Amino acid sequence: MIYQGNAITVDRDARGVATLTFDLKDESVNKLSTAVVGELGEAVEAIRGASDLEGLILASAKEAFIVGADITEFHGMFEKDEAEILSMLERVHGIFNAIEDLPFPTVTALNGLALGGGCEVALTTDFRVMSDAAQLGLPETKLGILPGWGGCVRLPRLIGADNAIEWIAGGTQNKADEALRMGAVDAVVPGESLMDAARDLLERARRGELDHSARRAEKAGPLGLDAIEQMMAFETAKGYVAGKAGPHYPAPIEAIKVIQKGAGERRDRAQAIEAKAFAKLARTDVCFNLVGLFLNDQLVKKKGGQYEKQARPVEQAAVLGAGIMGGGIAYQSAAKGTPILMKDIKDEAVELGLKEARKLFAKQVERGKLSTEQMAERLTNIRPTLSYGDFGHVDLAVEAVVENPKVKGAVLAETEAAVGEDAILASNTSTISITRLAESLQRPENFCGMHFFNPVHRMPLVEVIRGEKTGDAAVAATVAYARRMGKTPIVVNDCPGFLVNRVLFPYFGGFSLLMEQGADFRRVDKVMESFGWPMGPAYLLDVVGLDTAVHAGEVMAEGFPERMGSLGGDGERSVIQRMFDADRLGQKNARGFYAYEEDRKGKPKKVVDEDAIALVEQAAGERREFGDEEIVARMMVPLCLEAVRCLEDGIVGSPAEADMALIYGIGFPPFRGGALRYIDAQGVDAFVELADRLAEELGPLYAPTDKLREMARAGERFYA
Repeated sequence: MIYQGNAITVDRDARGVATLTFDLKDESVNKLSTAVVGELGEAVEAIRGASDLEGLILASAKEAFIVGADITEFHGMFEKDEAEILSMLERVHGIFNAIEDLPFPTVTALNGLALGGGCEVALTTDFRVMSDAAQLGLPETKLGILPGWGGCVRLPRLIGADNAIEWIAGGTQNKADEALRMGAVDAVVPGESLMDAARDLLERARRGELDHSARRAEKAGPLGLDAIEQMMAFETAKGYVAGKAGPHYPAPIEAIKVIQKGAGERRDRAQAIEAKAFAKLARTDVCFNLVGLFLNDQLVKKKGGQYEKQARPVEQAAVLGAGIMGGGIAYQSAAKGTPILMKDIKDEAVELGLKEARKLFAKQVERGKLSTEQMAERLTNIRPTLSYGDFGHVDLAVEAVVENPKVKGAVLAETEAAVGEDAILASNTSTISITRLAESLQRPENFCGMHFFNPVHRMPLVEVIRGEKTGDAAVAATVAYARRMGKTPIVVNDCPGFLVNRVLFPYFGGFSLLMEQGADFRRVDKVMESFGWPMGPAYLLDVVGLDTAVHAGEVMAEGFPERMGSLGGDGERSVIQRMFDADRLGQKNARGFYAYEEDRKGKPKKVVDEDAIALVEQAAGERREFGDEEIVARMMVPLCLEAVRCLEDGIVGSPAEADMALIYGIGFPPFRGGALRYIDAQGVDAFVELADRLAEELGPLYAPTDKLREMARAGERFYA
């Protein structure tokens, strides 16, 4: 034994080959925490001090190699000043460079995921052999930073600048065959042959068949691109990546600049360039919020996993209602391996649902994600039916019929009579009270809400809604089924609009008030898109459907009359109601705030519609100009306040779940971290002051809660 630590051991064999094994005690995966990096430094010093060694293999005793740095340390680490961050990076570079400079050949055996810092550790060795089930990648740009432990230096010298830019700027996880094709690894073998293959590579290097010194020289020297090659590799990439990343995510472009600046430098100077850029990004609000987003996502997944442990598995599902939504649910279930019955009362409706599922599978084939054989096999997981004949074997049935409480109640009661006593029923309703719908059922404890967002195959969120009589088993089974479908379920309690729509409609309320006071909806859309929303409120209303918005607004107005009463529409001044009354329903009939034409791909493309502009102007007094900051405040304050109320009312269990639901459900700008983190960023006291000022002019929709005022006075935050 050369070294023994809490996470790392180093052994040697009779031939003088050392094996450094990562095996972090009491953890399911290996992570490079500060303590583990410290141990790695000690282990490398022990290896350097050992006599008669002729090679080193880096390996893992866990299923993954190393999943990356310990992200739970990032917020504390990145709050330090730039000099301290640079000092940390220099220490890690010193350890990694010491591995790279060992006086004998080195190999990494990649048995599973090697991401971020785990990938960067692997890049220090002369050679890499990879299990055919492993994946390799540098996803740091998704956290608002860039690879800071040598990834921006070593990877371009191994696989070329253009390929490295694709990996680093895209933050992709790459499968073994792709890694081999690019030259990031030297061999791909079945997992059971991994260590033998690593020893073979090492032995060939020791015999001189493989020139490890040449590999090192290549990694430590300049990239060797001339001026034209640099322009082709970097300037073209900057334009493309900037278009993909958008203005709010600086890390991908900064990574390209780092690779470019370091292209003509040797290792140490290129690493210094990388470290300086990392330290600058690490201290940005974008990085802080994206790291927070990752941690929130981990918390949500952990909670989902806890529910899943308690759940009876769903082996056979069903969906009631075979329209676009029902077809989307059936597709998602079948695609992830859970057979599903798709029932409706009409043949043409069933055919519509099947057509939607076939279309979605066909797109997967077009993109190379599935073969035609796989598509055909997965389509057999969807069984259309007009009767309840086979429902006795169903474990969970999702009702997805029209948003009408009487119709839903009747369908749920029929379904309950057809399924077994332990079967779970769930309603895909966006607004109707789960407690109210449960009144139609004999076994309300087996019933909950399962609110999918449209389009089902793209939107990651599923709200699982607990009614007053919903049992734990129903919630657990529904969460487990949603996770098996590849979705992120968040459990919420019953109220009008549940969580996401309840928070969204005050945002629409702020928009309506702006319209009534003479704002230009096109300008509001532009400002909110610049703020970071994927689409502005007028465009979003067109996508949602003005008829749906009117219906949901009435539910919200009834549930919260004091602050949302105007959302029901008075037929006189509500611009949303006026659009609906004029049969302008949005994209569904190509007429809303905008008109819609099909683009070359057959997708709706918005164009200016003078009739819509005239209609909005009729709802307003005289035209008025609003500044960008005022538009943002008037849109965001009511949304954020409703998120606060949902947390205070116990509708959602934590700030993390509230923020993730808004990001996954309605596209809240991820780089801003969510509604509650957005309040924290403003300062709770400053936010309350702003809300009070707006409430004086605009009414209760903008009024802070008493508890929020207490938080402001106490200097508290939603996130520690």
